[in-house]
Amino acid sequence: MNLDNILSITGKPGLYQLKSKAKSGFVVESLLDNKTSIVGISHNVSVLKDISIYTYSQEMPLKEVFKKIATKESNGPAINHKGSKKELESYFNEVLPDYDEDRVYASDIKKVLQWYNLLQSNDMLGSLEEE
Repeated sequence: MNLDNILSITGKPGLYQLKSKAKSGFVVESLLDNKTSIVGISHNVSVLKDISIYTYSQEMPLKEVFKKIATKESNGPAINHKGSKKELESYFNEVLPDYDEDRVYASDIKKVLQWYNLLQSNDMLGSLEEE
């Protein structure tokens, strides 16, 4: 497993694993409840592999951010994404000290931490090292 087949779908909670392509969209499985569904072409779908976080020097791929969180937490769960804005920003600053505070919002940090914890709880982080 790698981030090539993990999707974020606008308007739907959590992350989804791409199972196959269908005529009218994609067949996906939710990482929250393991339910399979079809997502139409009209939905805004983002592949986690294509997402990056702004830093002052470059854009850092999400995979690298996940690796930094995993290192900090010894492959355990990160803090809860429902924490206060100040708490989330402080935590993210420890993980990625040079992230661009003007371009990375608290909502972005919440998503990254939620996604990390979801992947961690589904035991999918080990594959990041294999890629």
